[in-house]
Amino acid sequence: MGHKIAVYGASGLTGRFVVAELEKRGFSALPFGRAQATADDPAALDRALEGADAVINAAGPFAVTALPLIAAAERAGIPYVDVAAEIEANADTVARGATIPVVPAMAFFGGLGDLMVTAAMGDWTTADSAHVAYGLSGWQPSPGTLTAGQVSRDRRAGRGVRFRNGALEYHSDSPATVTWDFPSGPREVVAEFTMADVVTVPSHLAIPAVTTYMSVSASDGLHSGAERQEAETFEVDVVVRNGSSERRMTATGRDIYAVTAPLAVEAAERLLTGRFNVTGVASAGAMFDAQNFLNALSNVIPTS
Repeated sequence: MGHKIAVYGASGLTGRFVVAELEKRGFSALPFGRAQATADDPAALDRALEGADAVINAAGPFAVTALPLIAAAERAGIPYVDVAAEIEANADTVARGATIPVVPAMAFFGGLGDLMVTAAMGDWTTADSAHVAYGLSGWQPSPGTLTAGQVSRDRRAGRGVRFRNGALEYHSDSPATVTWDFPSGPREVVAEFTMADVVTVPSHLAIPAVTTYMSVSASDGLHSGAERQEAETFEVDVVVRNGSSERRMTATGRDIYAVTAPLAVEAAERLLTGRFNVTGVASAGAMFDAQNFLNALSNVIPTS
């Protein structure tokens, strides 16, 4: 292909997976990080993007890096993809807009759920609610995940967040534990364990209520602060409801950080080969043909 793709945060856990995926597909990775260009140095960012055909941002906290790097990508005239799971950072990106193709949250959290909800919607133009349940066997977060999560919590003063009545709502309610019937069997999940899907899905779909759930085993692991030892398995179950009708899609796999790489790289490849729908900011389900995108990754993220 010959395309050169810059990767910001290439030395981090997700960044290393992204570089490996680029090389696997025959792209030339141009890795860089804060040692070469900090987010508050436009000239350094411009130098880092010289010769690049696209940029993938894997360097959180995205509340710090996303908007400056989008601006640099605009100056370079190249597409931008990031893997942000931060709700507020993704909302900032959507609100900002762009003159180039920009895909935020093109990752396990945010991008995958958005693709699945969009594909499950099919010919529906509206729905009453969307539910995304994350059945992770556990979660040993990377240092970047922990740092980004703290930035998000600080921005909302420790409050919870949910998407109801067509808008983000901040609250201080204690989360409830409920049982979710995954295709593989019931699991205990934390209700309203809100992830980036509450930004990506309603950014383009007429669904006034979007709720995400997290397995208790993953929630406990996230809050334990234990160092990452082994990759988790996952089952992502999406249910879209419209009146008395319901549509469902499930994805399974292993390692939420590793599968983020093919999601982000597939997005960059499609942007570089003209297989996209929007010049500007759009989530995965709006930017691409959702079912076709999922089909392309069926070897690493099988869906049913």
